[in-house]
Amino acid sequence: MEILLNPVIISVIVLSVLCLLKLPVLLALLVSALIAGLSAGISLTDSIGIFVGGMGGNANTALSYILLGALAYTINKTGAADILARKIASVVKGNKFTLAIIITLTAMASGTIIPIHIAFIPILIPPLLSLMNKMKMDRRMLAICFGFGLKAPYITIPIAYGAIFHGIIKDSVNAAGLNIGLSDIWKSTWMAGLAMFVGLVLGLIYFSKDRTYVDKDEENNEGLEKAIVVETKHWLTLAAGVVALVVQLMTESLPLGALAALTLLIATRVIKWNDIQEMLEGGIKLMGFIAFVMLIASGYATVIRESGAVDSLVESAFALLGGSKLAGSFTMITLGLIITMGIGTSFGTVPVIAAIYVPLAVKLGFSPAAIIFMIAVAAALGDAGSPASDTTLGPTAGLNADGQHEHIWDTCVPQFVCYDIPLLIVGIIWPLFI
Repeated sequence: MEILLNPVIISVIVLSVLCLLKLPVLLALLVSALIAGLSAGISLTDSIGIFVGGMGGNANTALSYILLGALAYTINKTGAADILARKIASVVKGNKFTLAIIITLTAMASGTIIPIHIAFIPILIPPLLSLMNKMKMDRRMLAICFGFGLKAPYITIPIAYGAIFHGIIKDSVNAAGLNIGLSDIWKSTWMAGLAMFVGLVLGLIYFSKDRTYVDKDEENNEGLEKAIVVETKHWLTLAAGVVALVVQLMTESLPLGALAALTLLIATRVIKWNDIQEMLEGGIKLMGFIAFVMLIASGYATVIRESGAVDSLVESAFALLGGSKLAGSFTMITLGLIITMGIGTSFGTVPVIAAIYVPLAVKLGFSPAAIIFMIAVAAALGDAGSPASDTTLGPTAGLNADGQHEHIWDTCVPQFVCYDIPLLIVGIIWPLFI
């Protein structure tokens, strides 16, 4: 009963209910944060102060999204996105699964080879909606594709966003007293990627039935049939994406990578000097809402941490374990799901849970590989289903361009079922064998 009255549990339940009732995510996060503070004995005024003060925790991520949004807007202005959309349309030939595979690979590339993350979705997907409508393709298929493509690579591959995620795990685990290297992480997390792949396959099969949408934009469909002409500016745009990746890997700074790419486009006059303002405004229009949600989510996470509720929640749960490794893995993975569902970011969840999980897992006799795996999975779990996650916000931004794709029921719930359930299963069982 004590666990059910924990501020984290109360807050996440309130957040989930408000989102399912279609209250805007920004308001749902704010209300849930205040409820977490109040239930932890923090005054309303102090809760607001902690909330606002904590918004800067995701400032780097928010800036990254704005700059990447500007890069994505520029890609759209050059026509590179239209060329890619037409190329995809010519390859698809009316086959839903072909389109699903292409989008999955594109999403995977956006977090590794050309690290623009979700910024490509609002510019690539809208031109394809008419084609999808003609195929009667259930857009939940692509929501599933995005969930896998955006999430599985950073969990399993130490490149670009994966390098950031693995670095956070390494630093957090080492700070908690267990010395590990970066190479230890991907050797432990591959099973999570396999579990997600199973969820991807099952999800694509389940959502492959026809679903009818109203075709509101015939012009996009006609545009897909135009001849493909690749110009110098398109090659320069591609080069800018490579520059973004190289600079990010060298500096470990996503904003610097995006800024370097934009600088190249300005220097080569792909972006005219007088168009820089338009480029920035376009980036804000594309990604501003998501960036602000990330700031709000950081404020929410800060209130949760300052309440002390995470520590007490984990301690209360472990008091019931009785030394059982199975009960321990179940508790850690489930708590990770609850925390990440509320915070909305796996990257921000790692430091929250690692300091507590490492000593407790060591006491229960888990191996270093098992501890790494549980922390990675526990942190990443709710990312696919959280209404405040970029893994769900990004796909909705593209798939709902014509107002026919609902964020919670068409993106969050399908991703949760297809990915969080398999990750829960392997997260609980696999640590017992490694």
